Amino acid sequence: MNRFSYMRAETVREAVELAGKNPTARFIGGGTNLLDLMKENVSRPSQLIDITRLPLKQVEDTEAGGLRIGALVTNSEVAYHEQVERRYPLLSKAILAGASAQLRNMATTGGNLLQRTRCYYFYDVGTPCNKREPGSGCGAKAGFNRMHAILGTSEQCIATHPSDMCVALAALEATVHVTGKHGERAIPFAEFHRLPGNTPHVDTNLRPDELITAVELPPEGFARHHAYLKVRDRESYAFALVSVAAALVLERGQIRTARIALGGVAHKPWRDLEAEARLIGQPATRENFQAVAEALVRGAKGSGHNTFKIELAKRTVVRALAQASGLEEQR
Repeated sequence: MNRFSYMRAETVREAVELAGKNPTARFIGGGTNLLDLMKENVSRPSQLIDITRLPLKQVEDTEAGGLRIGALVTNSEVAYHEQVERRYPLLSKAILAGASAQLRNMATTGGNLLQRTRCYYFYDVGTPCNKREPGSGCGAKAGFNRMHAILGTSEQCIATHPSDMCVALAALEATVHVTGKHGERAIPFAEFHRLPGNTPHVDTNLRPDELITAVELPPEGFARHHAYLKVRDRESYAFALVSVAAALVLERGQIRTARIALGGVAHKPWRDLEAEARLIGQPATRENFQAVAEALVRGAKGSGHNTFKIELAKRTVVRALAQASGLEEQR
């Protein structure tokens, strides 16, 4: 671990000003991912800015009828919050499918959005990785890539985004609120994370001086018809091979609204609005779910060890939609 200085911010403005003065500084809240990266010399910040005392720990109703979750609310607090469990159970289930209870007790909402890939080559500083060291190459492409992406990849990177929470937030079409030296702005969740392209080292569209202050959920929480299905190598404390957040609005057996977000398959939570639109006005049948599953993974490309994910993703989408619609019982 490299040497670094430590500062504790008492206000959001102070935190932003400190970050603006030092481009290699990093905010630290729960630290569940950042400290691991520092120990492995993957991340080498010259300064840590402690934000744990900032007033970002509230869960509040919004005027629009949604819910605003402060960036420092822990994952456990979100998952077990009465309003989240009642109005946004998809989010609660996704959070509880990830990590361990101990990590959820420390990990924050803002930190969850910013966690970095668990690609083996990214963590191993002795191997090439364009995400860790731009221009060095991608060890995963010709290496062991069973956990890696099949959608939205580039020649530079095939890493996947690790979050369960973010898959649900993508399906719910949340908004990320941030503050920086140029003021506040709201980022639609679909525009927050980036695909790798030629800049795989840039995970998000967050500016260097900006701090996440809250995540806002819209009024529609899909409490009646939803499912979060995570396929992994073991039942707990494992990252997804494929996960699916499915959210539906049904009227007289027909689908009025459909949201489908995939995890474990791309550099960011994956959605395809054109594929989702195929379900609108259609009855909730396995045949229709199969058709949309095929559309969702069109263009998918395996890299050898992970090619099985293409078929697995289709099957997981069908099963998640069947559970969300009530055709299949949720476990």
